[in-house]
Amino acid sequence: MENSNSKITTFLMFEGKAEEAMKLYTSIFDQSEIISIQRYGANQAGAEGSVLQATFSLHGQVFMCIDSSVKHGFTFTPAISLYVTCDTEAEIDRVFAQLSEDGKVLMALDSYPFSKRFGWLQDKFGVSWQLNLNNGNNID
Repeated sequence: MENSNSKITTFLMFEGKAEEAMKLYTSIFDQSEIISIQRYGANQAGAEGSVLQATFSLHGQVFMCIDSSVKHGFTFTPAISLYVTCDTEAEIDRVFAQLSEDGKVLMALDSYPFSKRFGWLQDKFGVSWQLNLNNGNNID
């Protein structure tokens, strides 16, 4: 595994959309890249060419993902989300718009008692994101 400095890495399981998700996420966040991709070959359990295992980083945070070779009766849940602290209003507006496209807004991007600007959404892959403007009231 590429992230030898961390014992714990967030692992995302997709059903045929891992590469598309990685490309979207790495296009949105600075200092992000797809680190490695291993693909299913012919006569393997998964669809040939789909992601057997991959690692990617978002602003330096490393994630792993796969395209499951098995169809499951579950997917991502908003009970676990990726929390992003944005530095400017322009950044939070841009990231929220890009991630919410074809997804579902759980809390509109707005002012709340706990934050000057906050939004919560599920992207088109079902992954949940909480976006917060860095204004001194962050949860981190």
